[in-house]
Amino acid sequence: MASKQVVLITGASTGFGRLIAESLARHGYTVFATMRDPQGKNSNNARELLAMAERESLELFTLELDVTSEASVENAVRAAVAQTGRIDVAINNAGYGLSGLAESVTLTQAQQIMDTNFMGCQRMNRAVLPHMRRQRSGLLMYISSGAGRIVVPAFGFYSASKFAMEALAESYHYELASQGIESVIVQPGTYRTAVFGNLVFAGDTERSATYGPSQEIPRKIDRVFANVAGDAQELADAVLRIVETPVGQKKLRYRVSPNSLGVDEINEVCARVQRRVLEAFGLTAETEFTQNKAASAE
Repeated sequence: MASKQVVLITGASTGFGRLIAESLARHGYTVFATMRDPQGKNSNNARELLAMAERESLELFTLELDVTSEASVENAVRAAVAQTGRIDVAINNAGYGLSGLAESVTLTQAQQIMDTNFMGCQRMNRAVLPHMRRQRSGLLMYISSGAGRIVVPAFGFYSASKFAMEALAESYHYELASQGIESVIVQPGTYRTAVFGNLVFAGDTERSATYGPSQEIPRKIDRVFANVAGDAQELADAVLRIVETPVGQKKLRYRVSPNSLGVDEINEVCARVQRRVLEAFGLTAETEFTQNKAASAE
């Protein structure tokens, strides 16, 4: 992709989102790093990003955006388009982790993580797609996880939210192909980011107490994650490479991790199965990416 394309990233105050924002801005993209409460809770993070932008003469801006609020998402997208006239890349990155035995997760906690990690993507997509459709081009990117393909005990609801995200992203991948709009999934491994410091823990501890030795599973998993030392910049570098891959040549899924854990194999098998599914429904031609079909629809 050419420089000066406009990128909007959710959850960009820290972690992957912030690294992606910084990396893309430093490579010539106009970047809107969005976050909740940039005037309050995230004021230091917003100030640091803006100071960096001024210091390095980058087109990097901050916007308030809460993916759990349709109005907030619409307002942020409207502001970005008003300033630049377009959105070329929308990166669904906002999300958090939830640790604990599945039965110990309250219904409120379950609803909240799905509302953020999954429904937040749908709010974002519905806000940006009308603009991409007018441009007859665009890229939707989803920062998923290896947990979007494999299940780690005690992270069942996190995995559920990422499984749901990937299903949605893949559906968009097929449905938008004839309009010249791409939808791709990035599956990071375990890198040291702020997400580990912001874990939410299952709230119903009385349920956990009935599990005997199995109630130790969350603590065992958390100890493993506490020793993660991978460089999260690897993910940001991979996102840059994907964004700069020529239109029409991007893959659906990208695994970015020091360890596969079988995720690559699952991706390969599912790709073969999905091809057969599309063929069985007679949808091969309709789901092939083309830049020409969108243009011919004028």
